Amino acid sequence: MAQQHLDPTDPTAEVVTGDALAAYLRAQATEFLRALRLHRGTGGNGGGAPAHGGAPARAKPRAGEYASVREGGAEESVDAARLLRRSARRISGSLHTFRPLLDPGWSEEMRPELAWLSGTLGLEHAYEARLERLLLALHRLSGATVLPAQAVGAVGAGSRAAGAAPVPLKAAPSHSSGPADPTATQERGNLTVGAAKAGALLERQLTLARTRAHSTALQALGSSRFHAVADKVAVLASEVPLTPTAPTTDLRPLAAAAEERLTDAIAALPLVVAGHPYNAEALVHGLSPDPSPHPQDGPWHQVRLLLRLHRYAQEALHADGGSSQLEPSREPGGAAVDARLSAAGQALNRHRDASEAAAAAAQAARTPRIAPATAYALGVLHADQRHEVEAARFAFQQAWQKQTVSTP
Repeated sequence: MAQQHLDPTDPTAEVVTGDALAAYLRAQATEFLRALRLHRGTGGNGGGAPAHGGAPARAKPRAGEYASVREGGAEESVDAARLLRRSARRISGSLHTFRPLLDPGWSEEMRPELAWLSGTLGLEHAYEARLERLLLALHRLSGATVLPAQAVGAVGAGSRAAGAAPVPLKAAPSHSSGPADPTATQERGNLTVGAAKAGALLERQLTLARTRAHSTALQALGSSRFHAVADKVAVLASEVPLTPTAPTTDLRPLAAAAEERLTDAIAALPLVVAGHPYNAEALVHGLSPDPSPHPQDGPWHQVRLLLRLHRYAQEALHADGGSSQLEPSREPGGAAVDARLSAAGQALNRHRDASEAAAAAAQAARTPRIAPATAYALGVLHADQRHEVEAARFAFQQAWQKQTVSTP
């Protein structure tokens, strides 16, 4: 059945009460506890302690199977952390949208704690994805046959494992049949020379940030603050602190208010600028000495958050417990998803990733005493990512202006 947005003014529409919200919150709390057991069961807490309310961690592998188990365990740990973030965001978002129906003291205490947990667990993955995005962009822009950081022996699991020598950076063969443009050839040569060192610099900076984020996440998961959050979520899985009138209160007006906040924020976006492929103001600001985020990006990030809240409100109304449109996937049980929200969410994710990658390239370019070729490569990389930002804004505009279509 196609997902429909429930109109609170429609007298024929079925009323969705606070009982549906309670069921949704219980389901998300259960998912949180299941992910926590998985995370601790794979050794994600770094100590092999028993899971919160679950069984002890699995036995230590034998020496011959240590490497494969460690690799599989790390993968499962990453998945468990992602599921923890996913449930924490949904609970926190629902507490925000439907706060008049919940005990105010409990709700206001829980929301910032869940936001802290979600943000802390997401940093490591964000740095890893940012580095991969930037290295691939350098590879594409320089025309190199290997990743820029591989050229100086900085990345590449095979080279590290075998102790291989650094791979020399080569330019990709030209497929042009006409005479080469001397200026273009010189610029490509300068970019190729600087790309290797730029990639190595980015890897050093982002790998250090990722390592620190990993340590911070481990400390957070072992802290009394996290255990207090987990205890409250465990209680939420069986008892939702609704107000006395919430079980019979219609959820639709509060969900409609969340959608209205989203549409108002989208209406305030500079969509005219998003229709142009080149935004010189953003490029100039990004490479200026001022490291503060570009003011153009803030409203778009806010729309992304509001779109997420709108999606969670729709999930609560339909009691599907489905996945967010910002993480597109088919909902459990084959429930339909809103194709327009899915495309818009993907575009806003691309926008966030590209804007943060551009900021990382600009920050690396401010490193003292780097070679001119390295600074040039980082400047080209920054401009490339800002173009990706503009492309994502245009894609969002195109997706949002389409009629809402639901998949069968």
